[in-house]
Amino acid sequence: MDFNLATLFENAVDHFPDREYLVAGGKRRTYAEMEARANSLAHALQSIGVGPGDHVGIYSYNSVEWIEILWATFKIRAVWININYRYVEDELRYLFTNSDLKVLFVERTFADRVAALAPELPTLERVVVIEDDATTDDPTPDTLHYEDFLATGAPNRDFAPRSGDDIYMLYTGGTTGMPKGVVWQHRDVFYALGGGWDSVTKTRMSSPDELIEKGNSGFVLTHLPVAPLMHGATQWCVMGQSFVGSKIVLMAKFDPSDVWKLVEEEHVTSVMITGDAMGKPLIEHLAEDPSAYDTSSLFAVVSSAALFSAPVKDHFFDVLPNIMISDAIGSSESGNNGLTMMTKGNTAMKSGPTVTRLGDTVVFDEDFKQVQPGSGVIGKIARSGDIPLRYYKAEEKTRETFFEVDGVRYVMPGDFATVEADGSVTLLGRGSVVINSGGEKIFPEEVEAVVRSHPGVADAIVVGAPDERWGQTVAAIIAPRPNGVPIDLASIQEHCRKHVAGYKVPRILFTVQGLERSPAGKPDYRWAADIVATATPTP
Repeated sequence: MDFNLATLFENAVDHFPDREYLVAGGKRRTYAEMEARANSLAHALQSIGVGPGDHVGIYSYNSVEWIEILWATFKIRAVWININYRYVEDELRYLFTNSDLKVLFVERTFADRVAALAPELPTLERVVVIEDDATTDDPTPDTLHYEDFLATGAPNRDFAPRSGDDIYMLYTGGTTGMPKGVVWQHRDVFYALGGGWDSVTKTRMSSPDELIEKGNSGFVLTHLPVAPLMHGATQWCVMGQSFVGSKIVLMAKFDPSDVWKLVEEEHVTSVMITGDAMGKPLIEHLAEDPSAYDTSSLFAVVSSAALFSAPVKDHFFDVLPNIMISDAIGSSESGNNGLTMMTKGNTAMKSGPTVTRLGDTVVFDEDFKQVQPGSGVIGKIARSGDIPLRYYKAEEKTRETFFEVDGVRYVMPGDFATVEADGSVTLLGRGSVVINSGGEKIFPEEVEAVVRSHPGVADAIVVGAPDERWGQTVAAIIAPRPNGVPIDLASIQEHCRKHVAGYKVPRILFTVQGLERSPAGKPDYRWAADIVATATPTP
């Protein structure tokens, strides 16, 4: 058996058919039930001409249907396209056009947006609406309706052979610019993100049977990835845990009280978040009354894709002293680059997390030489081996990001890092948002973590502001806590000087009611730059 993602899921179905697989929006599926419905949907897609290599969009909140579409599409060797439901018309137009959608599944809530754009999309042949509580009109005259459409397909598994060379594509918005489609082969992304690389033993899986052995090794785990499925980390929690027979719990929208209710009701063992944006409100809500929810099943909190600061980790340990916390670094282009396990009293960070490297992860300096451990040299994280093929329809960006050194092909998405004396890697930040002040590189994530630890700050984003003398200076945009602690530039500066060098201390402050973030919790640096350019600073 090759490491094709749909085949790996079917392998789990054959071994764990009666296990509960998915809980979302009040709906439940066992592995066998998911398989039958995904098969029916796959046959229905084939009946309207969808085949290998065709692109199928998914425009929806987290739901059972999202996962059914995921597996149905892969079963027939087509490619599903994740769509950011927060995009406005111009962004959607770009994504729909760039991704060459043939079929689009859309939740009724978003049907009006599709109706406005459908006439401009020459490759889009059919739209399938997933019903919810919305009452909008069908987006096209020949719209199909999800349950009726699915019912036209047979539930049997009789698909053509598949390959590890089949394509999985992940559209990533990043922090700047329009979204880019990262083109992976199933085999490579399985090793980079899907559980093919064992972070404990640091070995590669050689057979799908090892996944089944893992699933049979004891207690069945229940995972709650909080972020939207349009975010790669949640996709890979769902898919990777599917291969080993775990149970997945999903929620349509993030709400701290709903997370803790699900932990109690579904006996969740692991919650996956994206840094402080989810972690902070989550633990603050629980801390108000720790006895309000039964959290006895929970033993792990996993974070990736956004800064998870030491104060927030400490708060988790204060309220839930027996949990394990892990912090991972990686990207849509490189997979999982590193992982660290946190313990109570040992959460301090230099900037981003310091992690043990996974896979073929290295750090290159400006001359494409590997940074030596303990040298203090700042370079960029790169990875060889299990990496994507390219960006979709973006040759120039592909040449900038994928390259060869001594005959070995690497991907370098742009994350700065340094290598510690023991060989571990400390993440510093993404190059596209690094602040250059008088030649000094300042990584926003480091300063953000310090600003957020101020007792009067609920959330913060740090960006560069134009400066005649230094080129750029540090600007902090904060949302204050409703606790009455005074917030002004002087108090922020006094607090920051205790933790970071003087040149990193914010020189400009903006106070807002709430910060803009992606649904995955990542800072919206474009929005922040607009605030700096147009708003009046806080004294």
